Amino acid sequence: MLTDNRKLIEGAYRAFAIGDIPAVLQAFAEEITWHVPGRSPLSGDYRGHREIVEFFGRVMELSEGSFRIRVDDVLTDTSRVVVLCTVSAERSGRAPWSSPEVHVWDIAAGKAVAFREFQGDQQAEDAFWS
Repeated sequence: MLTDNRKLIEGAYRAFAIGDIPAVLQAFAEEITWHVPGRSPLSGDYRGHREIVEFFGRVMELSEGSFRIRVDDVLTDTSRVVVLCTVSAERSGRAPWSSPEVHVWDIAAGKAVAFREFQGDQQAEDAFWS
């Protein structure tokens, strides 16, 4: 089960990296919950595939398609996957931005049912996206 959970989430990150959103969504339960902390235009709680696809679209719109996630390490247990990663993006008129993040995934019945992210520098991330 640990290996299956890890493969599920790693596959979703690989699919996201190449823009294959339908493959990303295959890893997610229909009613997945998604939490982005902070006070930026991206912050908030999202639920279900439609809202998450809209969130992804907003991320790409604001970053002019430059948003990237580099997976640095993946930790698993029977119902949770923790991804240590580095995210980066660029926006017109601003210095490129990069930050470590921790992504926490809850897994049930072979699907991701919840996602929460934790930024390395919440204030800097909010400023970049605002």
